[in-house]
Amino acid sequence: MHYDIVFHLDQGQAELDIAVSNISNVFKALPEEKFTLVLLVNGPAIKLMVKDTDNCAKLLTLCGQGLELRVCNNALTHFNIAPESLCPACRIVPAGILELVNLQRQGFAYIKP
Repeated sequence: MHYDIVFHLDQGQAELDIAVSNISNVFKALPEEKFTLVLLVNGPAIKLMVKDTDNCAKLLTLCGQGLELRVCNNALTHFNIAPESLCPACRIVPAGILELVNLQRQGFAYIKP
């Protein structure tokens, strides 16, 4: 079975909390499987990705389990967030929407918490 998943976060804290729970549950449910989980963040949710927060600590724990955290450069620019202020696990991609398209074309399931 193919379990690669992209979680798309573009809103607020409630959606991030759901995504964190979903991602944790996938890791717990599939301890012996090989798969890739990506949390793709764009839009206003980019404001939740700054370092030195509870969100960053939770995400770093999940990244230690294999989560890939990708954030949209367009959102960073739009919301005037400096890349150096991001949680260190964040990987900046040029355009979040195009990243979603590319991942879906690679067979990733799309989840919108």
